[in-house]
Amino acid sequence: MKNNTFLNEPWLKWAIDIQSIAQAGIEYTKDIYDKERYEMLRDIATEMISFKTEIPKDKVYNLFCNEKGYQTPKIDTRGAVFKDGKILLVHENTGKWSLPGGWCDVLESVASNTVKEVREESGYNVKCDRVIALHDRNKRNKPLYVYGICKIFVQCELIDGGFVENIETSEAKFFGLNELPELDEAKCTKEQVKMCFDAYNDPNWKVILD
Repeated sequence: MKNNTFLNEPWLKWAIDIQSIAQAGIEYTKDIYDKERYEMLRDIATEMISFKTEIPKDKVYNLFCNEKGYQTPKIDTRGAVFKDGKILLVHENTGKWSLPGGWCDVLESVASNTVKEVREESGYNVKCDRVIALHDRNKRNKPLYVYGICKIFVQCELIDGGFVENIETSEAKFFGLNELPELDEAKCTKEQVKMCFDAYNDPNWKVILD
């Protein structure tokens, strides 16, 4: 969406609620007429968002209505890996940097997915130590998404490894808090990276839960 100010507007919540109800109804109803009505509700929700954001309706539909069954938040895991007091960031194909991580894959736990994503994007092998925070993405990151995402930040211990060429990132480096490059704020903000530093320096850190 255009910006996070939409998050506080009632129409967006209404559109999301309508789409969620329609998605579940389409999946579980056995009545062909009810299914048709649910499809109409989904179309109305798509039109609402398209009208208010000026994003083409077909694009909204592809982003907003691409799942089946009961709608639940997605899980995104991010690894906070430190070396000599600096944090590991990966250079995305967008030209910006982020904590290594991504969607939690089917059959992966939070820990195993974090380890996998760090290895795939940076080349480093790590093991998970503790959870730093569970963030509601739409409260912390931009742009606003029309579905819920839970971002889980995990502090990791570096084992070994080094950057390996891959299709997602072009390099991996360690940065101090005062030397951070331009971040991909859709994936992690400066505040979230600072939070990881705060946790790293605090043995009694308490998990932040949105």
